[in-house]
Amino acid sequence: MTITISEAIEEMVAEIHIWFDEQAKRTDLDSIVQRTTLQMGIFNDILLDYRPGRTTVDSADLDLDDSFTSKNAGFLTPEEVRTVIQPQLVEVVKGKLEQWAHTPLIDYHFTFRGKFPTTEGKLHLTLLDYVHEEKRQQLLERVHSYVDEKVEKGTYPTKPLQSFFLTRHLLDVNLFPVLDVARTIAIFNRIQELNKSRPEALAEHRRNMIHALTDWAENQFLPQYYDIQTSTYRANEYTLKPGAVLEQQETQHLDEENENQEQPSQPIDLLLYGAVMILRYEPSYSKPRGLTFMELAVQLGSKRAVRMMDEGSGTFAKEEIVVKNKQVECKANDVYSLVTIHIRQEEASAYEQALTFIIHLLERGFPKHYKIKLKSSDKQYLPIKGLAKSDTHRFFANALQYAELHPLLEQYARKAIEQFEFYADTEGEMNCMTGSYATFGLGLTDEQYFPLVVHYMDHVDDEHQLVQDKFITMFAEKYGVTTHSAPILVHCLRRATDRLKLKILPELESEDKLALLAQQMNGLQPYEVEHVLYPIWGKVEKLATLARKADGRRKELLLELLQAAGK
Repeated sequence: MTITISEAIEEMVAEIHIWFDEQAKRTDLDSIVQRTTLQMGIFNDILLDYRPGRTTVDSADLDLDDSFTSKNAGFLTPEEVRTVIQPQLVEVVKGKLEQWAHTPLIDYHFTFRGKFPTTEGKLHLTLLDYVHEEKRQQLLERVHSYVDEKVEKGTYPTKPLQSFFLTRHLLDVNLFPVLDVARTIAIFNRIQELNKSRPEALAEHRRNMIHALTDWAENQFLPQYYDIQTSTYRANEYTLKPGAVLEQQETQHLDEENENQEQPSQPIDLLLYGAVMILRYEPSYSKPRGLTFMELAVQLGSKRAVRMMDEGSGTFAKEEIVVKNKQVECKANDVYSLVTIHIRQEEASAYEQALTFIIHLLERGFPKHYKIKLKSSDKQYLPIKGLAKSDTHRFFANALQYAELHPLLEQYARKAIEQFEFYADTEGEMNCMTGSYATFGLGLTDEQYFPLVVHYMDHVDDEHQLVQDKFITMFAEKYGVTTHSAPILVHCLRRATDRLKLKILPELESEDKLALLAQQMNGLQPYEVEHVLYPIWGKVEKLATLARKADGRRKELLLELLQAAGK
């Protein structure tokens, strides 16, 4: 069936009307924008995706199965889209905006985009770029007022919802055509300072900043210098444009003897600030994007980026990232999340200095997803099969040989342990949370470190690591089931994976030890009890079979376990 241009336009216009009519039915517009003074409207963008017979208009790219990727996939020519279709669609949308722009439905800036199958392939167009000047001026006044009263002069924590909008506004070229890099960075730092007493909120503020900085870098700054190939499933690919150079010179050092005094004031500095934010505060899997930003800045000729790649971000003073004496040499680079350690004399004091060095770094905000590059003549590893034979592992195993360092190792572990933070030199089945080696070693050394083991297990992300299974196996082998070990063993088993098979059934032939195990189920949810029992007996049906065959006190204990598991 042949489709005419008029029929195509009629279908597109109908979908535009449908979208606006659907929004007109909403009753929550006022309540949404009243949450914060920094939101002028709900929608700032719609996309028309023309597909004959199944055209869509939505505030997000629905990314439907693309049937028009080949040559000659559509009957429209690019010229017809631009000269015939675009003017008519824009006229319709303008009419809708005249009706709705003053309401909370439409933001101060509204973009109407389109995707069209043409004779030359898929055509992406910005059909209309609309700015409501009255709303823009009102928003600018609100931004300035908020920054002045709540950020720069503020003394209380701020709300993450406010930073969600503020971070984007400060980087919005329609609001601030001339980007004030130094002030933007100062505002971001001030928000972090105001919220440092609220870790969860602080993490959300930082995510908002990183998202805004990433969007600015990838859609505003970097496209000036790079051709960017984007992909849904892979990282962006950047190709430097011929003759691309930074538009402005980087700032000169205020103090040539102290490079940390360099004041960021150019857009390239904001790119580097964003890179460091990603490297310091985002999960390990986001690290490649931060490194990419650094490397792109180097390609653009940024001397500051070169220095940061070699020496670190400049966040830390030189005396904090370098220790050098006859016993040990340590150097840290937060850009690479790398700690280099050279043990010159194999003795406790050398490892003590290295551990103190690392603890201080972590206290100052060094990335917890770090790794150690170790030069040492000693090659110790923990007696646990399945752990990565990495330099990081070896460093802590070496240090564990010195009993006088065990309290310091515990201090390190408690500082390092954090859910979703993993050593950078582990992955897959050997992936392990920071603090793992110290905790495992101490936990297998003395019962006084059982509380540390509990603390560790409370933070384990059992969906992304399974090395705790290896530790639990050795823990059960060393301590067995005793009055002291049973509570810790059960606590550990709550974080075990389904892969673990614990060989302690012979020990549980003792009714006293079986009773000790059963006592630990008090207060647990049935699903938790079942999870604890699985590494020992497998499916509860097996335990039920054993209970039927048992008698006396043993039968009672097995039935007690089944009841605790909700069976």
